[in-house]
Amino acid sequence: MAKRSDAKVAIIMGSDSDLPVMSKAADLLGELGIAFELTIVSAHRTPERMYRFAAEAAERGIEVIIAGAGGAAHLPGMTASMTTLPVIGVPMQTAALGGLDSLYSIVQMPAGIPVATVAVGGAVNAALLAARILSIKYPEVRAAVTSYAERQRSGVESKAAKIERSGYREYLDQADSSSDR
Repeated sequence: MAKRSDAKVAIIMGSDSDLPVMSKAADLLGELGIAFELTIVSAHRTPERMYRFAAEAAERGIEVIIAGAGGAAHLPGMTASMTTLPVIGVPMQTAALGGLDSLYSIVQMPAGIPVATVAVGGAVNAALLAARILSIKYPEVRAAVTSYAERQRSGVESKAAKIERSGYREYLDQADSSSDR
């Protein structure tokens, strides 16, 4: 597994087909200055690898695990069953059931095996939740999360002022013309 000795968050996924979604978590953690590791760990195809990963994560300094999975989506729950670290499940969109199968599989954990679960494809929120968990212990992460939230608030305020100033039609026309470029 690609290990970063300073990683606080591990991002795992059942397949490389999950990478386009899970890369959004990696991008945001990087933006927030949080070291992470990322790898593929399949609950079904590599159960021994999953077991080793979960059993060794805390020893490697990992404090939060983000696990993305689709279909049967056992990876987050099985990982959570083998560690006491917080696990955040990211259900993947699926062709057959649109991600509902993944969502139900991850969110319906038995008592005693908690998995925090975000929306289907919600890797950004998984990264933010991981950051908020870490912010309890690390003031620099708390500052980065606070700054991110401020940028989000400021962006909405700016858009609200623009739409109130110019009207919704002009706002839409400007948005359409900028997307044409």
